[in-house]
Amino acid sequence: MSEIIKRPFFYDITLRDGNQSLKKPWNTQEKEIIFKHLTELGVQGIEVGFAAASEMDFEACERLSQIAPDNIVISALARCVKNDILKAAESIQSAQKQRIHTFIAMSPFNMEYVLNKSPMEVRKQAIEAVQFAKETLGNKGEVQFSVEHFGDCIENIDFVIDALKEIVQAGATVINLPNTVERTRPSIFVSLVEKVYNALPKDITISVHNHNDLGMATATTVESYFKGAVQLECALNGLGERAGNTNMYEVAVALHNAGVDVPLNLSKIYELALIISDMSNVKIYEKAPLIGPEALAHRSGIHQDGAIKTKDMEKGAYRPIHPSLIGRKDDEKLGFTSQSGKTAIYEIISEAGYPITLGEAQRIAPIAKEAAEKIGELSTRHIIDIYYNNVLTVKGAFKFINMEKGDGDNIRLEFKYKETPYDIIVAGNGPIDACIKAIHKAGFDCEFLNYEQKALNMGSDAIGMTIMYFKAPNGTTIISRGCDENTFMANMKAIFNGLNIIENMKNY
Repeated sequence: MSEIIKRPFFYDITLRDGNQSLKKPWNTQEKEIIFKHLTELGVQGIEVGFAAASEMDFEACERLSQIAPDNIVISALARCVKNDILKAAESIQSAQKQRIHTFIAMSPFNMEYVLNKSPMEVRKQAIEAVQFAKETLGNKGEVQFSVEHFGDCIENIDFVIDALKEIVQAGATVINLPNTVERTRPSIFVSLVEKVYNALPKDITISVHNHNDLGMATATTVESYFKGAVQLECALNGLGERAGNTNMYEVAVALHNAGVDVPLNLSKIYELALIISDMSNVKIYEKAPLIGPEALAHRSGIHQDGAIKTKDMEKGAYRPIHPSLIGRKDDEKLGFTSQSGKTAIYEIISEAGYPITLGEAQRIAPIAKEAAEKIGELSTRHIIDIYYNNVLTVKGAFKFINMEKGDGDNIRLEFKYKETPYDIIVAGNGPIDACIKAIHKAGFDCEFLNYEQKALNMGSDAIGMTIMYFKAPNGTTIISRGCDENTFMANMKAIFNGLNIIENMKNY
């Protein structure tokens, strides 16, 4: 492993490489908005555009260099062509830290079939371009050189390294190694990066610029850092040609998790991701790492259980970071499907403001699973309906009919057990005591323990909830609930729901 002695240098390419890939590229005013967000994020370098591409690009480069903070490197792209280099230098002359970034392909395939030049012609053009860029800037800035299609330079890597040694002598202080089209394993690309790092003077900054054609740009960039590539070229939201560039957020968080001192304001990430998505008109994929709407979602019962048990911890059972690290205010989200379990029911009902126990959640989970098997993920409203229909109304053999006051302390209770009607008169100390005594008198065992009452949905539309506690035949405590605007009816519903729970347990 190459020794890393420098903090990572985040070089943003959103305004150039990301912008050129958009169906509607940004104008100068839009670029200025993004530029200011990049400075707040804390990137150390920004490639503001390809000045020779169009008058609009030149104007944008010029404007952004005028408002650039003194501590940020401002870079403009240029082909290894004198006019491009002059345009780039002119466009960023107001910046305190100026950089011209010039490039040419050195892969055998591109030299032969795209540039139609011999390797020596390409080498000569690169050296002369770097010399001209350095002379043009003088002491006002630095030169970065990129080996376009470096990822395809496996077979001629010795030629590339020899050329880079001369390019460094010509004045380049930053050597960028792009995986212009991702075709190979990250380890192969990283090994090439390490060869260049070992071959060049240690005062030269090695940079990587990885595209995401095979979905491995983040891994390649992170591992390249640990092999000597200090400058990391990334784009916000991973914007870029085809499948995009290396995603800035993923690289920053991966390095943070590896214990690297990341010089970015990570708490800005989530808000900025939403802004860029809106401005680029490129939606964030729902499963996008870190920033996707589903990035914190759990549907497996096992995952939900672990997520809930660790939700208040910095390290979660099933998340790479605490959401607050990147400025996400939302927390882990539980969605109920046929793969979910009682933990999801418990959390969803609790979050909605309704009282529930894990035992109750376990009891209604199979009902929710059956519904989810038919229609897919259940909405919160659907789960609450299941709660109402199966916790607050428990179907079973017992059915309350009526209770009325008789002579003296006598109370008359009418109910059904299966199809048999019961009409019992007892003396009791209030409706609850009388109801329990009447049930005992009818020949049914139920060991009543306690009860409590509370208001549900506090406010003008508050209703009463009665919570009853019974001892089940197996010795466990059964909780049953009843809700109604009328406290008496809430009491009766809770008692008969409890009786049905116990009866259902016997028949299970």
